[in-house]
Amino acid sequence: MSDEAVSRSGWFSIISTTATAVVVGFASTILLIMEAAQAVGATPSQQASWAAALCFGQAVTTLYLSWTHRMPIITAWSTPGAALIATSASGISYENALGAFAVAGLLMCLTALIKPLARAIAQIPAPIAAAMLAGVLLKYTLGVPAAALSMPLFVLPLIIVFFGLRLSFALFAVPVVVVLGVAMAAYAGTFSADCCTAGLTRLEWTTPRFDGATILSLGVPLFLVTMASQNLPGFAVLRASGYEPPVTSCLLTTGFASMVAAPFGSHAINLAAITASLVTGPDTHEDPAKRWLVAWPYAVLYVAVGLAAALFVQVLGSLPAALITTIAGLALFSPLMGSVVAMLKEARDIESALITFLVTASGITFFGVGSAFWGLVAGLILFGARHVIASKK
Repeated sequence: MSDEAVSRSGWFSIISTTATAVVVGFASTILLIMEAAQAVGATPSQQASWAAALCFGQAVTTLYLSWTHRMPIITAWSTPGAALIATSASGISYENALGAFAVAGLLMCLTALIKPLARAIAQIPAPIAAAMLAGVLLKYTLGVPAAALSMPLFVLPLIIVFFGLRLSFALFAVPVVVVLGVAMAAYAGTFSADCCTAGLTRLEWTTPRFDGATILSLGVPLFLVTMASQNLPGFAVLRASGYEPPVTSCLLTTGFASMVAAPFGSHAINLAAITASLVTGPDTHEDPAKRWLVAWPYAVLYVAVGLAAALFVQVLGSLPAALITTIAGLALFSPLMGSVVAMLKEARDIESALITFLVTASGITFFGVGSAFWGLVAGLILFGARHVIASKK
């Protein structure tokens, strides 16, 4: 086989695996992004700007990090962060939410620069962090049975297809359900006549407002769930593929990008985990030194998706509420399952993890601060008390 043929074959595998990663990454949770935007009162144009800013941010940060360090460093939006916003941001204004997003990005930068802060974050017990995430995700999965009762002819086939695909093709379960749900809605005539006009998406600037209660209830938990559920697994994926990730550079780059993109709606840009696993292995290229080239098609595809974000928002926004609830709930089934397993992994920490989970899932608001923060506080207090008493025995 000639060198040219090998080169063409290599580019074919790079582009094909990257296209799969983009489809899986975007289709799996774009509805959750829309729900997060709607929870803070974003208008349709702001929702489109939110999605576009995330796509453009991923494209730029992936290309910069991969090019600079010559390894496949793939970035993504924070899916757990979007779930947190959608479940905890009721009553928070769009401007206040953007301020919290910018602060979360700043905290990511500080984590990279201030070593004691990085160590403190790293020392948050894994069961507590997993329990907070599980409490955030629970609301969406609980919504699926009610959606099935309200629209059984639509929802039950999606549930059957989802779990059927998880038996053999788990990676494609959510994208297939999204496509099938849109097709069923179109067949049933749920789209309005003026829906879905094509056009380039424009970024829409909104000046953030920095509110202390919103920063505590939304910004700090957003930073923590993004760090624990996205960045740390992202670093693990790179190490599992034989790379040593440049932690400081990755956190600085994604944190700065999150701050810059926040006024346009972006809630958090971070390292990818699931989609990164698709493009960091030998299926992408047999030579590990050349796998960083995935950054080029990844950036191009996400710029294209970002430019068409308004169209996607119109299409998906026209779906019945029960379908949106179902797709979002099914998309978060796997992360919820992983979080529950992690929170129950250590028998001695189950009590503090369960308290964290219950307080977070309760949805309470105290002093204007949401349940995710208080769940973390309650869990850490009980965790610390039990370990102090145990050390004195």
